[in-house]
Amino acid sequence: MDFRFDLIYEYGPFFLKGTLLTIGLSLAGILIGTLLGLAIGLGKMVKNKLVAFPFVAYITFFRGTPFIVQILLIHFGLVPAIIGQTNAIAAAIIALSLNAAAYIAEIFRAGILSIDKGQMEAARSLGMNHLQAMRYIILPQATKRMIPPLGNEFIVLIKESSLAAFIAAPELMYWGRAMQGQYYKVWEPYLTAALLYLVLTLTLSFFLNRLERRLATE
Repeated sequence: MDFRFDLIYEYGPFFLKGTLLTIGLSLAGILIGTLLGLAIGLGKMVKNKLVAFPFVAYITFFRGTPFIVQILLIHFGLVPAIIGQTNAIAAAIIALSLNAAAYIAEIFRAGILSIDKGQMEAARSLGMNHLQAMRYIILPQATKRMIPPLGNEFIVLIKESSLAAFIAAPELMYWGRAMQGQYYKVWEPYLTAALLYLVLTLTLSFFLNRLERRLATE
């Protein structure tokens, strides 16, 4: 096998640009998805089934359909309906955020339900309303338990960002496909992309593990 390091060097600037965009897409998806996920998770926990139904339906749809289908629907349907034309980066951010929100919602819901009900009752007996009890008592305790599953979801989100290449968002995998198409090589572009994704996921895992250990000692 004639492995061409010179081709990797030639495409180095493009892989760097793609990696930076991958990081940006992932961070946007993590931030927006976490905020949406918290709201959706709390919405699903509402006792009124009629009120909770839209949140249940949202989670069911995004967890039950392939991400590639979601990103195509958003790229060719939702984004043009909003701004009048397609935009790959906007579609990727929206798709990653909405997909992650469905999984994060279930993580939040499970974390909150894992806290003993007596904690809420104690907070209410101290004069706190439901929102204050959730903010100051329940969520801080639940957050510590949610770090591992949230970390896993964030890592999955980084890897799922590679599907943005199918809508021509110039992220990491896009440039791997471009290099493969230009030189008809397989190992050089895809091993490079795999190594860069591995670096990103291992880096995130390292910081999440440090955060988990720090919270465990508090």
